[in-house]
Amino acid sequence: MTVKEYLLEKMSHGTIHMTLIDPAKQPPELAARIAADAEELGTTAIMIGGSTDVTQENLDKTALAIKDEVKVPLIYFPSGANAISPHCDAIYFMSMLNSRDPQMIIREQARGAPIIKKLGLEPISMGYIIIEPGMKVGEVGKADVIKRFDIDEALSYALAADLLGMSMVYLEAGSGADRPVPLEMISKVRDTISVPLIVGGGIKSADIATKIVRAGANAVVTGTVVESDSFRESLREIITSIRSCT
Repeated sequence: MTVKEYLLEKMSHGTIHMTLIDPAKQPPELAARIAADAEELGTTAIMIGGSTDVTQENLDKTALAIKDEVKVPLIYFPSGANAISPHCDAIYFMSMLNSRDPQMIIREQARGAPIIKKLGLEPISMGYIIIEPGMKVGEVGKADVIKRFDIDEALSYALAADLLGMSMVYLEAGSGADRPVPLEMISKVRDTISVPLIVGGGIKSADIATKIVRAGANAVVTGTVVESDSFRESLREIITSIRSCT
């Protein structure tokens, strides 16, 4: 079973949770412990990646350490083609659709495609859409961040990703955002597209996670939560709330 098939099978039973770990934020050994805790608490997959400071070295070391500790898939969430690890199970082959910079829309993908092919890394195509406030990822990606009230624009980008044949759509408010993607936007995008909808950014509590699931997200991603030393209880509550809605 491919990683994509695994994710789709899990989503067929309800909304899933994925844990995002930034390899630049902690040593590989700590990243592996976080991943193991997340797996124990019920996360469906581990994602690794960050907007800045990801290198081939910290990516490879973190991927290897995590793979030694968990059985759930490890998916690379890339910021560019500068670092691609063969130790991941798959890579989100993403286009930041509302970037002003062709580098983030297609040029990094063109640079990375031959490497991904050579490594035999499973690509999962994805339309990546940055929603206000956007945070660091919006800044680094030179995104024309979609305003929270502009649901029609979000719908247009999401539908374009679907019609282009991308496997998934990701609505991203940005790591550390003080607000998640608006619920009405999630609901209307979910009703419009035919592919799974992933939502991340600003999801800091079980209450927020529950609302996002009920709005229609097929997957909820949390990252900032696990950067706290006492993350286990918060993550447990978030994953439990997601499961209780499905």
